[in-house]
Amino acid sequence: MSRTVIRGGLVVTASDEVHADVLIEDGRVAALAAPGTTAAEAWTADRALDATDRYVLPGGVDAHTHMEMPFGGTHSSDTFETGTRAAAWGGTTTIVDFAIQTVGRSLREGLDAWHAKAESNCAVDYGFHMIVSDVGAHTLREMDRLIEEGVTSFKQFMAYPGVFYSDDGQILRAMQRAAANGGLIMMHAENGIAIDVLVEQALARGETDPRFHGEVRKELLEAEATHRAIRLAEVAGAPLYVVHVSAAKAVAELARARDEGLPVFGETCPQYLFLSTDNLAEPGFEGAKYVCSTPLRPREHQAALWRGLRTGDLQVVSTDHCPFCFTGQKDMGRGDFSKIPNGMPGVEHRMDLLHQAVLDGHITRRRWIDIACATPARMFGLYPRKGTIAPGADADVVIYDPHAEQVISAATHHMNVDYSAYEGRRITGRVETVLSRGVPVVEAGAYVGRAGHGSYLPRGLCQLAG
Repeated sequence: MSRTVIRGGLVVTASDEVHADVLIEDGRVAALAAPGTTAAEAWTADRALDATDRYVLPGGVDAHTHMEMPFGGTHSSDTFETGTRAAAWGGTTTIVDFAIQTVGRSLREGLDAWHAKAESNCAVDYGFHMIVSDVGAHTLREMDRLIEEGVTSFKQFMAYPGVFYSDDGQILRAMQRAAANGGLIMMHAENGIAIDVLVEQALARGETDPRFHGEVRKELLEAEATHRAIRLAEVAGAPLYVVHVSAAKAVAELARARDEGLPVFGETCPQYLFLSTDNLAEPGFEGAKYVCSTPLRPREHQAALWRGLRTGDLQVVSTDHCPFCFTGQKDMGRGDFSKIPNGMPGVEHRMDLLHQAVLDGHITRRRWIDIACATPARMFGLYPRKGTIAPGADADVVIYDPHAEQVISAATHHMNVDYSAYEGRRITGRVETVLSRGVPVVEAGAYVGRAGHGSYLPRGLCQLAG
């Protein structure tokens, strides 16, 4: 039996902040006790970690990543090995990535392909959502079987006609199936049919720069699709999780639905909280670095997103980590913004940026852990194994220095991408040590993990939709 004790830290969870020592046995949290008490002093361990003047946090749960994802004639630049290593550096110990059903193929084929990419390559634990691109009778039957295997959430797209797009009838059928089998539908809510018209018209006018990516993907078309997805879910009697919410009017649609008592949930991402259309408009072709969908919005939308996180109308902050290198990938869209691969890097910096948000007064410490650890674990059937520090939980633990200062830069990050979306940003707070199931992955600022340590996580049903 291996035993580790963490002494002297402030344990922060979504529900409590308490000075406590933490005992870990065989990869799980065994006990917490007040420092200096008889119980804590009696613990013996193979390894003792000093967390004096540090926070002791649950490992982050990033429920929206895209490692090795094919898109627009290329692939996202992080593999499961490089991406999960970067996640660990940033204090994230669980990711939920997206397996993709190709049109005309089965869910099983897509899921098997993603298992093959991830198996024996991950530094931290991982699960899968399933992107449903081709709704038919066979797909609906497969949804039942995947749920039995622990793939309990299914993503659909109102965007990207000809690629991932589902029409309202296909969406309704999948939602009806989810209502019956307990699955959770995740929705990319943008009116892709209308957006394609606006893209065509913009290019015809010679509007080809990256900033036009944001201008054609209008806030109203996100809000309209969000409203439509909510009402389709209401008709089906199914819960709904709207991914990467970026706009004030979309938040308002979610708030209205929740006020009506509907099981509707929303996620936003650090890029929408910290970046804006000012970045898309950076001179030259620099704005291409910030092309993602939903797009960055004018800065005034940030207040609505922060307010939604405080009020609970938005429940989760994930990254939508989908990196493409500036040179050789993003520059495929020079002269035509519609050819810029959609996606940004972020898996390494989510926990740190949200800690900065605590210091800036946007959220509390406990809310930080709630939106980054506990609620994503509950949302996707992983709590309390993940997302908290409590007896019986996996010992995914981060020792965090809240006073250390750092400057985010591509020169020092660990994601496999040649730029940082937050280049030069000074923040306070830094991950010091990371344990994944009790095993050190980052120790005193050095990577000590290995590919293959991370285990696949079959997930339960959404714990918030009952």
